[in-house]
Amino acid sequence: MANIPIWPGSSSFFEGETPFGFYDTDTQFQNDAPRVADWCVKRLGYPLVDIELQSINLFTCFEEAVNEYGSQLYHFQIINSFHTLEGTPTSSNLNNNIITPNLGNTINIAEQYGSETDGAGGNYKLEKGTLEVKTGQQSYDLLTDVSSSISGSEAVYLKRVYHYAPAAINRYFDPYAGTGTGIQSLMQTFGFGNYSPGVNFMLMPMYFDVLKLQAIELNDAIRKSAYHFDVENNRYLKLFPIPERDYTLHYEYVLKSVANNPVKDTTGGITNMSNVPYTNPTYKLINEPGRQWIRRYALALAKEMLGSVRGKYQSVPIPGADTTLDYARLLSEASAEKAALIEELKSFLEETTRVKQLERQNQEAQLTQETFYKVPYPIYIG
Repeated sequence: MANIPIWPGSSSFFEGETPFGFYDTDTQFQNDAPRVADWCVKRLGYPLVDIELQSINLFTCFEEAVNEYGSQLYHFQIINSFHTLEGTPTSSNLNNNIITPNLGNTINIAEQYGSETDGAGGNYKLEKGTLEVKTGQQSYDLLTDVSSSISGSEAVYLKRVYHYAPAAINRYFDPYAGTGTGIQSLMQTFGFGNYSPGVNFMLMPMYFDVLKLQAIELNDAIRKSAYHFDVENNRYLKLFPIPERDYTLHYEYVLKSVANNPVKDTTGGITNMSNVPYTNPTYKLINEPGRQWIRRYALALAKEMLGSVRGKYQSVPIPGADTTLDYARLLSEASAEKAALIEELKSFLEETTRVKQLERQNQEAQLTQETFYKVPYPIYIG
């Protein structure tokens, strides 16, 4: 049987003795690595029993423990802040930065509703089109009619058609507008009949102009065919009243492929948890409670590694017999300890969520108020 390398009794750390070297240049990591290695082997029974591990094995466990601590910590941070982080640039390192909640992603969601509301914004650009309206022709197919600027285009959502009645102000001085105000008669009465009818020399209150415009619009609505249109399947347009002249009709639309495209331009932005810019933690900035968790996890990893080594050999010959190594117990204990440590860290991190912090502050405020209620009021005697 080959000789099994055992722990020599002490170690020194040098750069390059960990697989990835994430923390090899960190002076605090350099100082702690030999101490953690010494602590782990003593917790495993050294010097009462031989430990079939070398310093590089223990340094590997130490590095992995720091990695696992950072992984759990930053996974929690991503989950807790992803609603805020989604879509933000990936160029900045978020380690040791405070993530301030904002309404950015909430606004992005609201923009989807704004896209369907006239004048409320949206998350896509509206295109502009024109239609050459012909005298006497009411019905048009915007996707096939050659007079339409989107003829031959793919399917669209028609968002706005600029088909309105002429402004009432254009006929303010029209004696046949149907308002019955008799401006010309009034001007004649006051001696201004020989002047241009486009000039009103009577001082009238502002509401008079408003009422007259409303009267013109009401007259048109009752006595004339109203200006409106019907749209079917976002392409078949019918105009009312029947056009009495040729003119250019303007409208706004968006391609269905654009409006229904769930993929938006996110170049250089955070799209999922894999590209949130967190890196390995800075070991020297980890506080003592965090380092204690790392040491305990490194011990569990060392126990797991020792169990794997002993499981390979299983038994060692001794004079007159063989002795069986306790690899199964080491592997079982290591697995349970690792799971317990992960659960402990997750539970601790869960208590630091914004929801939990707000709940705690609310409870503190209520308890403080109840305490103040029990304080007797002073009585002043004058």
